[in-house]
Amino acid sequence: MNEATTDRERTTAELLDEVAAWRPRERAGAFKHFLRGSLSLVHLHVLTILETEGSLAMSKLADALDVSVASATGIVDRMEDRGLVERRREPGDRRVVVVHRTAAGDAVFDELAEQRRGHLAAMFGGMSDDELSALLIGMRAMRRERERHEAERTES
Repeated sequence: MNEATTDRERTTAELLDEVAAWRPRERAGAFKHFLRGSLSLVHLHVLTILETEGSLAMSKLADALDVSVASATGIVDRMEDRGLVERRREPGDRRVVVVHRTAAGDAVFDELAEQRRGHLAAMFGGMSDDELSALLIGMRAMRRERERHEAERTES
């Protein structure tokens, strides 16, 4: 193994340590924010599934959550009480109940993104112009590679 490869591997390992680090205090803070107002991690999971897949029939949502339809119904009941989702009957088959996100459900992730942007902006404030420029170059490269990997995964 040549010195350039070793340096690259060392740099890659250090970058992974930096990017993947999620200290217990940070994780606890994120969970505390997620769980405020009785918004459970299961509710966040449901909202994420609906954001990714679009509106789903209750049975498909239960499958995605890996729970019974009865359990999914209970979860959706609580979320509907909080205004995060709504159920509608399928016009073509009134037996099918479809779960839709509401504006309040969409706002959950908008609020989290805005809060995250605020925290990141505060951190960026302590960085030099050169550090910010280098970070931007690196983050754009990460996005490009993430999109490439996702496209390859989708094609296969």
